[in-house]
Amino acid sequence: MASEHLTDGAAGASPAIGVDEPFLGLLDVALLSMLIGGAAFYFLHSRKKKEEEPARSYSIQPTTVCTTSAADNSFIKKLKASGRSLVVFYGSQTGTGEEFAGRLAKEGIRYRLKGMVADPEECDMEELLQLKDINNSLAVFCLATYGEGDPTDNAMEFYEWIANGDVDLTRLNYAVFGLGNKTYEHYNKVAIYVDKRLEELGANRVFELGLGDDDANIEDDFITWKDRFWPAVCDYFGIEGGGEEVLIRQYRLLEQPEVQLDRIYTGEIARLHSMQNQRPPFDAKNPFLAPIKVNRELHKGGGRSCMHIELGIDGSKMRYDAGDHVALYPVNDKGLVEKLGKLCNADLDTVFSLINTDTDSSKKHPFPCPTTYRTALTHYLEITAIPRTHILKELAEYCTDDNEKELLRNMASINPEGKEKYQSWIQDACRNIVHILEDIKSCRPPIDHVCELLPRLQPRYYSISSSSKLHPTDVHVTAVLVEYKTATGRTNKGVATTYLKNKQPLNGEKDKVPVFIRKSQFRLPTRSETPIIMVGPGTGLAPFRGFIQERQFLRDEGKTVGDSILYFGCRNRSEDYIYRSELEDWVKKGTLNLKAAFSRDQEKKVYVQHLLEQDSDLIWNVIGEKKGHFYICGDAKNMAVDVRNILVKILSTKGNMSEADAVQYIKKMEAQKRYSADVWS
Repeated sequence: MASEHLTDGAAGASPAIGVDEPFLGLLDVALLSMLIGGAAFYFLHSRKKKEEEPARSYSIQPTTVCTTSAADNSFIKKLKASGRSLVVFYGSQTGTGEEFAGRLAKEGIRYRLKGMVADPEECDMEELLQLKDINNSLAVFCLATYGEGDPTDNAMEFYEWIANGDVDLTRLNYAVFGLGNKTYEHYNKVAIYVDKRLEELGANRVFELGLGDDDANIEDDFITWKDRFWPAVCDYFGIEGGGEEVLIRQYRLLEQPEVQLDRIYTGEIARLHSMQNQRPPFDAKNPFLAPIKVNRELHKGGGRSCMHIELGIDGSKMRYDAGDHVALYPVNDKGLVEKLGKLCNADLDTVFSLINTDTDSSKKHPFPCPTTYRTALTHYLEITAIPRTHILKELAEYCTDDNEKELLRNMASINPEGKEKYQSWIQDACRNIVHILEDIKSCRPPIDHVCELLPRLQPRYYSISSSSKLHPTDVHVTAVLVEYKTATGRTNKGVATTYLKNKQPLNGEKDKVPVFIRKSQFRLPTRSETPIIMVGPGTGLAPFRGFIQERQFLRDEGKTVGDSILYFGCRNRSEDYIYRSELEDWVKKGTLNLKAAFSRDQEKKVYVQHLLEQDSDLIWNVIGEKKGHFYICGDAKNMAVDVRNILVKILSTKGNMSEADAVQYIKKMEAQKRYSADVWS
């Protein structure tokens, strides 16, 4: 407060006021006039400001929703102490599961169920046995399936506990919503298993399992499920339906102009000054600043760009194996950040904190604070992501134009017309928050609310395209530059690849990027004599480059190495045949058997799938007779599905199996780690 900094004007005692002195001196009159004038200006200015603000049909107010578990990892204590009965656990790798959990916990207030969000990794999950002692208690699980049908890192321990234990969960009320992708074989495997297993352990399913498909419209799947979920919960507990919908702010704004510069976060993920004072171990919360030693173009034409990047990890104590992933924390485009600041009429260099209105929560801020709006929008928030419907609902309250307000509200609704509009106007048109504010001209939300609404900027993962046997202090990345025109005529650019494209080691100076290593199950056979088949069109070649490097290294050491067969594909031999000279060199040395498909070099398109069909005898010999390993890397939606189907066909014909037996054979290969996929959609 300014008043706290005022000091007494006189150092000594005040002189006595004479009898003949006027009650108010000239200075007093001047000060009084200034005070009255200031008060009048403030009153008129605030009144004018209020008149300019759009009328809101429901208020934005603080809430007591808890967003994390207690420091002593007892979620039961926290529920009891705060009069809550709803706990929403999340298993999340990219933040979507956590976001859905937070939305459910917030909405619980409307249905007289105060909620908290909990990370199972930070909780004593055995306390689920005590949840029944709380009246009208309910546990909801928002669980993503990750990798090859695995739980996310933070849900792994809980998953193993219910899978291997035999606890009695009688009278535990629960519901499950799964986050998955239908292009992957193990679609929503984790949520399906947890829903079934909880019932087997005696728990009461309050509402049916919900399954979200990220390949289609997971937002639509979620809002459709929860629209039916809440009436079922009210009916189960005998609660009256929801009251008036209230727009809830989870964080309050605190501007901090006087904070010392060395206390302000400038892009650190967790520890203040961690980028300046680097110390191991390096992980997701403490990334290593890796210098970019090489950044060169792999394509030789065709209008597209593919980068080969070499990151130095010397001195980091980070180790990797061929097949692992490197994660990179990207930075948003400066121009886009400036544009968003202008659209919100914000001074981007203002220092601020967003403080959780739930004082019990251990998650005090949505991202590291104090910081500036510029830093938050550059380093901490996904400003290029497609906004989900709850963001549109809150943005609508800042529209001064009724038609624009109705458009946003309609797209945030669950009616068919609104869903269709959201699909076409937001998703199909690839509009991000900047595009929405550009096109909805009467919507000018405060920048702090935008910062609260946007999801956290996530690290981007890349298959490492090198072997540590050959490159122990370097990590190689192979990445296609993402850039495309949208239906509105705008050009959208990938956050990470645009960031990397501009990182060039010039004049001996090396730009640095924050990275960490994530271990993978995508591994070469333990025995080098085992033959392998690799299917990797385009940048799907990346991990196999590491595999082949390693096998060449072993051969050079005099070890026996089994056949290495690579099915690679691209558009044109002369344009996007990446690592051509390396591949041809390995062929000459006898390390690699290369099968290449150039889809557009002839009238009829040829893909790796066609080459596989032609090589049924070879494939059966490797995986059926020699018990070799089979790997796929690349597009999950089409290529990976096609390859799997071709494999089933080959096993059926060459192995004299029924289709069902061929499918089981592949599943057995997966269990033996002989069939591995590193795919994306």
